[in-house]
Amino acid sequence: MITVSNNLSSTGAVLSVEPGATDSPTPDFRPPSGGSLAFIAGRQLMVALRLLVAMSVILGIAYPLLVLGLGRLIAPSAAHGSLVVSGGTTIGSSNIGQSFTDAKWFQGRPSAAGADGYDATSSGGSNLAADSDALLKSVNERKAAIAKADGVPESAVPADAVTASASGLDPDISVAYALIQVNRVAAARNVSAGAVRDLLTAHISEPVLGFIGQERVNVLGLNLALEKVAPGS
Repeated sequence: MITVSNNLSSTGAVLSVEPGATDSPTPDFRPPSGGSLAFIAGRQLMVALRLLVAMSVILGIAYPLLVLGLGRLIAPSAAHGSLVVSGGTTIGSSNIGQSFTDAKWFQGRPSAAGADGYDATSSGGSNLAADSDALLKSVNERKAAIAKADGVPESAVPADAVTASASGLDPDISVAYALIQVNRVAAARNVSAGAVRDLLTAHISEPVLGFIGQERVNVLGLNLALEKVAPGS
């Protein structure tokens, strides 16, 4: 019980508590029964299941369909894989590189994707370190082969001509690499180098937003245009 002392000090009345006294009875706490615990757990489980179903529908079905619909509306070509069609036949994608080995074609970067390169189901790089002897050997071999095929000194062979991209599926090459191939392609197709160079210039893509990356040439797009202008044998 709490009482107020009659003795006053400079601070006023003094409160004192009698030991063992309480102003209310001690509550009787009892653990919940097994049935109550099961009921509570069941309610929490149902809440979790409802949340799981709702999030699965929203994030697993509704959201992907919304993004797909907006993609097809805003950028229909990209939403369908940026497919390239020629003569009614799909011949590839402008976002996935292909292997061109004949002299009449502009050739892309080396590829470590899959056993033979440019395998879209096995995207990846060689994972060789920069100081790897195997990498250095392959780079030197590629440089010598390209210089011989294109009739240029090895010093003119750019880096992207002898190194694979991280994905192994890079569809583009540098303008420098495209330019050193002009004479070879022109000779193989029996057309003037100037005509091939003009076609190349028309297919140079600017950096993204004008400053991200560098000028580049899409190999598939250029080869398709080349085949239309100067069909190879």
